[in-house]
Amino acid sequence: MAHIHLEDGAFSFQWISIWWTLAIILVCLCMYWMKNVKKSNDNKVLTIAGMCTAASFAIFQVNIPLFGGVHMNLTPLIGILGGPAVGGIIVFIVNILSAAIGHGGWGMIGANTLVNITEVSVAYFTYRGLIKAKLSLFSRAGIATLAGLLLGNVTMIVIILVSGIQGVTQSRMDILYGLSLLAGVNMGVAVIEAVLTGYVVSYIRKVRPDMLSEAEPLV
Repeated sequence: MAHIHLEDGAFSFQWISIWWTLAIILVCLCMYWMKNVKKSNDNKVLTIAGMCTAASFAIFQVNIPLFGGVHMNLTPLIGILGGPAVGGIIVFIVNILSAAIGHGGWGMIGANTLVNITEVSVAYFTYRGLIKAKLSLFSRAGIATLAGLLLGNVTMIVIILVSGIQGVTQSRMDILYGLSLLAGVNMGVAVIEAVLTGYVVSYIRKVRPDMLSEAEPLV
């Protein structure tokens, strides 16, 4: 949902290096975390990872022509199904594949990975945190989606404001205003994604409840 649609050269080399370094550190932590996954769950984890990567990459390329293009990317669903470790690796791969076909610059992969990992992690922990609440599965998944995408937009805004955009003469307040409008549009689309995620999670719970066991212990 929140994605920095800037070409290479928009950020200085210093900030590109910083965001790439932080992203690689987080991805390495995700890979280390993955070592704790039981061997008996390997096939299920690989199935979820492959399915989520393909679905996310496909829907990621469908642009809604508003404010330069907004889109869904299913990061909250990835977090709910796979958790932060698997999800972090998935979004890193999706951002690399997207940059390879011209969807964002190569230098933006680090920053966009940080944004998407925020969405994945917040959605996962919100979904987990609402297990004891008296809410339907649809509501929990929808709330988790909105929370993840909201924090993802905040992360996107912070990264752009901190990095600055080379060649832009606007003040930071003007940039913040424009980004806030974009975030508002993104959150409008986030409502659609929340409904979609709620229905998908509810359906998966009925037909393949074992796919949710990483995010929610089966009763």
